Amino acid sequence: MLLAIGLIVGGLLLGTRIRDFKRADRYVEVKGLVERTVKSDSATWPIAFSEAGDSLPTVFAASEKDKAAVLAFLQSQGFTQQDITLGSISVTDRQTQQYGGNEHGPRFIVQQTITLNNSDVDKVAAANSKTADLIRAGVVIQSGQNGSGGGGVIYKFNGLNALKPDMITEATRNARASADRFAADSGSQVGAIRSANQGVFSISAANAGGAADTGDGDGYNADQQANASIMKKVRVVSTIDYYLVN
Repeated sequence: MLLAIGLIVGGLLLGTRIRDFKRADRYVEVKGLVERTVKSDSATWPIAFSEAGDSLPTVFAASEKDKAAVLAFLQSQGFTQQDITLGSISVTDRQTQQYGGNEHGPRFIVQQTITLNNSDVDKVAAANSKTADLIRAGVVIQSGQNGSGGGGVIYKFNGLNALKPDMITEATRNARASADRFAADSGSQVGAIRSANQGVFSISAANAGGAADTGDGDGYNADQQANASIMKKVRVVSTIDYYLVN
């Protein structure tokens, strides 16, 4: 008799645990999206230029003339020596290269880079729009993509840490609102948080469809677009699981 009662009580306890387990397994996963449009607060413009020829002294002299022209141009746009960094000089002797079919073309190539750094992004953009003035002065500007070492201004936004707290709070609030709507439609109520993932902050061009570092699409091209854009979009998606209770 005592054994039978024990089995009955044990069965009730086991059933309670199972029901509690099923109740605990009822949850909803929701996402909270927040975006902000911000303006870049720093600009870096690497101006790379080169000269080529068969006489190294002559080529080097031409490169130094280009350097003087670039410095004069930047100073004419209102920048000071504190804004300008002179890079190292690169000399290539094509006759010493082991591969590449060097029997044609000039022997020596001299390359230099002058980098402009300034927090006035509009001022840098205005100077960059006048690059044709350098070309007319005979400076051979090396083409390149933003972030790859020459040919374009790289715009950055450095105020992300100041935005993070408010954006996380809003993303959590948006996720909770989504959970409340789902619970109301399903006849449940939102309980405690089961798990939460703050999400990764990303910065992309303001007019871009996706984020620069979320892994969607061509991330490399997205990075280039973000670097080239003065206006940027800061984005975060928080993922939160809420328990559902009756």
